[in-house]
Amino acid sequence: MNKKLIVANWKMNPQTLAEALSILDSVDEYLGSLEEQELSLVFCPPFVFTEEVGKILRTSHFLHQSELGTQDVSADDNSAMTGEVSGPMLRELGVRYVIVGHSERRWKLGESDEIVNKKLKAALRNEMIPIVCVGERVRDDNFKDFLKEQTLNTFAGLSSDEVARCLIAYEPVWAISTTPGARPDTPQNALESTSLIRKALITNYQLPITNKFLYGGSITSTNAREFLKNEGFDGVLVGGSSVNKEEFVKILSQI
Repeated sequence: MNKKLIVANWKMNPQTLAEALSILDSVDEYLGSLEEQELSLVFCPPFVFTEEVGKILRTSHFLHQSELGTQDVSADDNSAMTGEVSGPMLRELGVRYVIVGHSERRWKLGESDEIVNKKLKAALRNEMIPIVCVGERVRDDNFKDFLKEQTLNTFAGLSSDEVARCLIAYEPVWAISTTPGARPDTPQNALESTSLIRKALITNYQLPITNKFLYGGSITSTNAREFLKNEGFDGVLVGGSSVNKEEFVKILSQI
């Protein structure tokens, strides 16, 4: 049985390193209570905690099988870009996964499909695994066309081998708790969307698409099980719930 992948996107949290280490301690303790670890973990802390979190992951009793990720990467490897963090810098810290195209960066920070595409290529160029977020803002009559266009724009110019190296996180913006008027998604709705994403890539590349799909529409301990137990998803991308240590452990216990 393939292990389910749980990606913890801490966003701009927690506010102190001590809190970050406390989260990791709680997860390490929970993993130690399991007879068999049927999950894989990726932690994506804020940039400022990346090095310390990486050290903990390498030296903890039960977290040492977990991977270090990050929430963003510069499209450029070496340029005069104030505030940016490059792929080579992240690789130096042991980062293996990179989230690109998260809805908050697309919609709140104005990252276009073109920018996301460049960051995706930067992650691949630096031998990191991109967690590529795609998803419609509203589920209206045009959502299928929107999803197809966003997918093809995001993956534009990649070879079939490069596409195969990516994880794809379906992230319906309308289902995210911070979206005004948010409403819960269902595995059935989500699988319809991932089928559209997969079909767009298959049609474009004329090859079978075997990418792993994650669900990223506000995962909590209440809805985690229905997505984690669904064979259409290989794991989940967890946002705010991943920095609440009690809630995150409850999510892990749903596997």
